Amino acid sequence: MPKLTLQDLQRLPKTDLHVHLDGSLRLETILDLAAQQKVKLPGDTPESLRPFVQVGEDCKSLVEYLKAFDVTLSVMQTYESLVRTAFELAEDAAKENVRYMEVRYSPILHQQKGLTLHAIVQAVLEGLAQAEKRYDIKTGVILCGMRHISPDISLKLADLTVAFKNKGVVGFDLAGAEEDFPAKRHKEAFGRVLANNINCTLHAGEAYGPESIHQAIHACGAHRIGHGVRLVEDGDLLNYVNDHRIPLECCPSSNVQTKAVKRMCDHPIRLYFDVGLRVTVNTDNRMVTNTTVSQEYLVLHEQLGFSLDEIKEVILMGFKSAFLPYALKRAMLAEVVNELKSFKPKSLESKKEQI
Repeated sequence: MPKLTLQDLQRLPKTDLHVHLDGSLRLETILDLAAQQKVKLPGDTPESLRPFVQVGEDCKSLVEYLKAFDVTLSVMQTYESLVRTAFELAEDAAKENVRYMEVRYSPILHQQKGLTLHAIVQAVLEGLAQAEKRYDIKTGVILCGMRHISPDISLKLADLTVAFKNKGVVGFDLAGAEEDFPAKRHKEAFGRVLANNINCTLHAGEAYGPESIHQAIHACGAHRIGHGVRLVEDGDLLNYVNDHRIPLECCPSSNVQTKAVKRMCDHPIRLYFDVGLRVTVNTDNRMVTNTTVSQEYLVLHEQLGFSLDEIKEVILMGFKSAFLPYALKRAMLAEVVNELKSFKPKSLESKKEQI
């Protein structure tokens, strides 16, 4: 098995289907926006701010992980800041050859300075559109209801999703702390989205057991599952997810940090792949987790034994799982398949030159 480097993995075409806008800012941008907006931060240099917005493996729980968002959201309350952060996220992704990315966030969390929900969505779409013009990347937006905020707000966000259907919003999600906030409380919002033929995904089976995944699929009609690490605890449900090709949006490094799994070697993505589940690899939060899609694939390769051929297979699963119209997805897949066929790691290329 050829040993892959980070540079090899950066050259591969990829997707990122599970990435939160408010967890994926540049440190310098947070400082810059805070200065412009006169927002007080817990640090005034990248080094002093880092401990408050970037977690390591010593993070205790999902609740502790989510504290970083208090900082990022404090500077994401203006139209211009949303345009900028959306553009920069797509720019950073494009630079490591992410060809298709679905950016998720909850507009309700960006209203502290009076922005309307429509303006918030418009700002993010504008930033992503600017990046698409400049780079070889396609994007979509997933709007998130929040488990701990009232189901009425989720319904309002579902209506917003419907309003922006075919205008850049490709799906609806439910995010936030799982325990004590069951997905079924938000069933009406998902009913509204599904009735309008829009895709949905739910965070489930991250901080709570497989019953959370069961609810996401059977009460809310999820087409994909965010994280799903606890699916391994229910073989019957795992087989159902496999049989129905429901993709899992795996975020390996984030799952270790939030203690959804104890150590990387315990991550079930290896088992999921081996039994045939449709697994995708994602960053979750590029800045908070301090990762990229390429780095996540490097973790799979170095710590979970994924070969180049297996990584190529997972990459294709990412494109297959995209919330895209079939014709567009098929065209993108055909292009990616050709690229993957001709891809050679640098180590093999240099050997060939020596021969």
